[in-house]
Amino acid sequence: MRSHSLKFQHAPAVAATARPASKVPRSNLSTSLTLAAMSLGYGVVQLDVTIVNTALGSIGTSLGGGVSELQWVVSTYTIAFAAFILTAGALGDRIGAKRVFMAGFAIFTAASVACALAPTAIILIAARGVQGLGAAVLVPNSLALLSHAYPDEKQRGRAVGIWAAGASLALTAGPLAGGGLIALVGWRSIFLVNLPIGVAGLWLTWAYAGETTRSSQRQIDLPGQVAAIAALGCLAGSIIEAGALGAGNSLVIAGFAASAVLAILFVWRERRAPQPMLPLSLFGHRMFALASLVGLLVNVAFYGLIFVFSLYFQRVNGMSPFATGLAFVPMMATVLPVNLLAPRLAERVGAPLTIAMGAALAAFGCLALLGIEHGTSYWATCVQLIVIGAGLGLLVPPLTSALLGSVEKSRSGIAAGVLNATRQTGSVLGVALFGSLVGQSSTFIAGAHGALIISAVLLLVAAAAIRRRAPA
Repeated sequence: MRSHSLKFQHAPAVAATARPASKVPRSNLSTSLTLAAMSLGYGVVQLDVTIVNTALGSIGTSLGGGVSELQWVVSTYTIAFAAFILTAGALGDRIGAKRVFMAGFAIFTAASVACALAPTAIILIAARGVQGLGAAVLVPNSLALLSHAYPDEKQRGRAVGIWAAGASLALTAGPLAGGGLIALVGWRSIFLVNLPIGVAGLWLTWAYAGETTRSSQRQIDLPGQVAAIAALGCLAGSIIEAGALGAGNSLVIAGFAASAVLAILFVWRERRAPQPMLPLSLFGHRMFALASLVGLLVNVAFYGLIFVFSLYFQRVNGMSPFATGLAFVPMMATVLPVNLLAPRLAERVGAPLTIAMGAALAAFGCLALLGIEHGTSYWATCVQLIVIGAGLGLLVPPLTSALLGSVEKSRSGIAAGVLNATRQTGSVLGVALFGSLVGQSSTFIAGAHGALIISAVLLLVAAAAIRRRAPA
């Protein structure tokens, strides 16, 4: 049973410091269009995951570089996403999620243009970092606005299912659209598809979304923010460069040591800060802590494997970007209908069991892929990829809704930020680790097998943790 007595340290006194949101009655149309705007915000973030992975081969050919440079193209986006998302959620709590969400959409759209125009790999990587900043602003504030628009728990759960389904649609369309655009126009065009989405999302949000309650005493923890960026950047960089330079390289070892020291400093800072970037008291609620852990483990597996199979299809099996896009469509298309089914299943059997079922299903799909070799037919991998997609689709909506329902509504922005920070940290680690495992062409298949085994173990750990330790 969900506890409603959770207390938060340093939470501002709402009666004294918070400014109430607008009390204008909201029509069903306004609520639905708010949901549409939030889905576009999350969808464009997810679109750039699969659409960029489809373009990895073309980007590498055009701008030069090996697997490590391609890892940075993907990882810089997710590092910025993970590192800034907590501050973005807190900023939404402080000045209103609507205005912060709109700023994020504008940043993301402008950075997309910069990516399309990038003349070198270094500039593309930098622009991807700014894109990640925009994504970090979009996701937690979209969830905060959804929580504001749907106060009823059942309606909120279904709205989150639709929100996740919109992202699933973007994931599904990304490979096919990206492959087609690359074949017709070139890889730069994949970033320009964000422009009409950005314009539509900004207009819908401005016209229909209601502003959330503002807590004027909510401060931004700059020392914590700097420590988080540095710790995650050093960790990801060390894992990526270990694949190219070797784990025993002095720079790699120094990077790992620096990331450990910075992580300790981050926790120390968050324990003592009057307004912490990451309120550690949130983890005192069991469901909140479990949801964050599961989000981390699942994303290590899923997004790490997306990176690996993008390279496998193109560099090992010689498939074109368009064929690679087609190869991912069945997997991604499965996520959408399962996203819509998941909230109803969770209502019947409970969120923990639904999440555990999804993680176990994805683990089974990973183990079933261990037979891949050079030249393995796509049709020998298709069903397994579909199973992995179904597992992801089943667990994300109840995971998100359960976490939002475990905290006070005044902290929905920071709570959503924590979940997405842990998930994006998992994405960073998955791409960095699995990319290093497959970095050498001579050992690519062995590295891919290792990535699949690690993914299956992590998913089974997630299933066991949420099932055995979640409250009844």
